[in-house]
Amino acid sequence: MQSLLRLSRMIDALNVRVGRVVAWLILAMVLISAANAFGRKFFHASSNAWLEIQWYMFGALFLLASGYCLLRNDHVRVDIIAQRFSPRAQVRLEIFGILFFLLPGCTMIMWLAWPMFWESYSSGEMSSNSGGLIRWPAKLLVPVGFTLLIAAALSHLVKCVGFLRGACGDPRQREATADEKALAEEIAARLGEHGVPAGQTAPSGKQAAKAD
Repeated sequence: MQSLLRLSRMIDALNVRVGRVVAWLILAMVLISAANAFGRKFFHASSNAWLEIQWYMFGALFLLASGYCLLRNDHVRVDIIAQRFSPRAQVRLEIFGILFFLLPGCTMIMWLAWPMFWESYSSGEMSSNSGGLIRWPAKLLVPVGFTLLIAAALSHLVKCVGFLRGACGDPRQREATADEKALAEEIAARLGEHGVPAGQTAPSGKQAAKAD
């Protein structure tokens, strides 16, 4: 089990590095979009290449950071029923979802995407728009992104099994960032100043008036 958990940590480290690098594409997209808008407005100049590079970057951000999103538990969960179960039952349900939904779906998309990329690369496919970009880099993002997501799913699966065997913590718990921890501490401190015990909310104005 420990060797699998070490492999899981290696996969997580890879996805963390990719996710943090890809996050800079948000800034690049904002700057390129602003430059395009500025150029069209004041110089009546634009380029399909600069327009297409924006959605290339958006595709890279969405696809390459998907494994990092799963690792951080930032994806959307609809736990209307599962939240009523015990933590161990929820983790067993998580394992079922990974084995029968996440892994098969991602594997099928990755398998079908590689030939699509290779055909585009070997033919030198270009954009149909005047002055557009080559297409194969955008199509390469699909199999690479889903490969990273599959790796993250396998890592998550290992941690789920490790949790059931008592070898690690609950992998479904989202780790708070430094900013979130600082905000939580500030809120707790302010509630403490008003004499509100931890886990309770401050009284509203009407409640305070009634209390008086």
